Amino acid sequence: MAASRRLLAIADDLSGAAEVAAALHSRTTRSRVLLIGRPGAVNGGVARTLRPRHPGEATVLDLDSRYRPATEAAEAVREALRLSSPDENAPDALDTLVLKKIDSLLRGNVAAEIAALAEGGAGVVLAPALPIAGRVVRSGVVHLGGVALHESDAWRAETLPPPASVAHALGGLPTALVPLTTVRASRHTLLTALRTAAAAGRVAICDAETDADLDAVVEAALAEGPRMRLVGSGGLALALGRHLRTTLNAIGAGAAPAATGKRGAPAADAAPAAPPAEMAVAAPPAEMAVGAARAAASPASARRPVLVVVGTAEPAAAEQVRRLVEDGAVHHQLPLAELLSGGAPVRLPPLTAPVTVVSLGTPSGAPDPAPPHGAVATDTAPLPSPRPAPEAITPAAAPGPAPKPAPSPTPDTPPTPASPSIDTADHTGPDRPDGQTGKQPGAVSGRRLVLGLARVIGDAVAAHHGAVDLVLTGGETARRVLDALAVAELDPVGQVHHGAVHLATPDGRSVVTRPGSFGDPDSLRQIVQALRPHSTEWKVTP
Repeated sequence: MAASRRLLAIADDLSGAAEVAAALHSRTTRSRVLLIGRPGAVNGGVARTLRPRHPGEATVLDLDSRYRPATEAAEAVREALRLSSPDENAPDALDTLVLKKIDSLLRGNVAAEIAALAEGGAGVVLAPALPIAGRVVRSGVVHLGGVALHESDAWRAETLPPPASVAHALGGLPTALVPLTTVRASRHTLLTALRTAAAAGRVAICDAETDADLDAVVEAALAEGPRMRLVGSGGLALALGRHLRTTLNAIGAGAAPAATGKRGAPAADAAPAAPPAEMAVAAPPAEMAVGAARAAASPASARRPVLVVVGTAEPAAAEQVRRLVEDGAVHHQLPLAELLSGGAPVRLPPLTAPVTVVSLGTPSGAPDPAPPHGAVATDTAPLPSPRPAPEAITPAAAPGPAPKPAPSPTPDTPPTPASPSIDTADHTGPDRPDGQTGKQPGAVSGRRLVLGLARVIGDAVAAHHGAVDLVLTGGETARRVLDALAVAELDPVGQVHHGAVHLATPDGRSVVTRPGSFGDPDSLRQIVQALRPHSTEWKVTP
């Protein structure tokens, strides 16, 4: 990576983009998140925005593509790659390292986006394991707590069955499995396997069970240079962040990396020289998002209300809300019917409390009616998805039928309920009521529901005299709320816990994003305490 001048990370939703930005942001690498709209809204102004502001900065894009049709998602990836290196003859055109963030449970437009990433002969290394969350890849199959993905109920809210293997999730893309024995062999052996796959036009699918396995994958892939593109979950982003810190710390802020050729190998006639400006390492931690940190730690920030938006109706989230209410938060539960009616807009009371929680009522047909404002639902159902009807796509680079599902070893323990991504939008498939598959009478639109929620939050923030800090659970909910507030750029400040990323807007407001399925029962409590500590101690971990 020392040879690469630029780092571009691409995510399909906002919580994933925030997770990647936090993983990459360190003493040696700054990062920022840009919220990119649909392809038609991307223009030259965005291309200029993509240029790094600081030496060594990583640009992380939220393409908002998880719930688009597959063809749109693929085009969004192509456009991001074009905009990041608009001139193929530019000196840095081949020196941009690309990381594509995908869902560790293989949801979203994985096949279409990876096919777009592989166009032009780029090698693709795919390692979706997320060890910190108990999600590993063995024999090319994702496992959760020892249970194969397709044998678990992690996709219980989806309209399609889970893929039986990572290769199966890629549809017709040609793949090559890199088994755990190869991942844990010498770097030369692993690199040879990755090169062989790339030369054959195949996506290298890497087994991984530990962070050390992911570290090995990153080190081998980067030894091949920027033309080897990385694809994985937040676990791979963390491994890349560790690699950057180790590599650039070894170089040192004043040291000069050797001049390199296109593939990252030392040039034969290279002479030691001072590094070009774009290769200098970033500022130390004290300067990392310093404006945001000062704003968050100031007396003014302590007086700002915190608005927590929970875009789900699952019991796990209800318990998180209950504990926050127990601490004194004011809770407003929004009725779904009114959000979807198109009639008089739903209005929140003025944000006078230090902490306000907004959640969604029970979907129509769920076991219990929505409780009144201030109460917490404890028996609720998943909400519908904004994804359009499934779209068949055959990647141009990969004609032919999809590979047969890979067999999975019998788990030692029976499947246990695994929480899916529980944002209102974190379920693939067409609109449906009460978490059931297919369209049925009375089905509600997940897209309309999330947009309705975002409008309520946007109106409440606009009506408040002064700034409001936000906690947003679920990538789709977070993106729609920030769109409503016209926020298009975020700087990482730190992490409260895994997946809960503290970011700052350009004017210094705090935004914490978190995937809907992450966090223990005290997750929201921990986030609020990090934003509003009782002392001046900064509790967010860098």
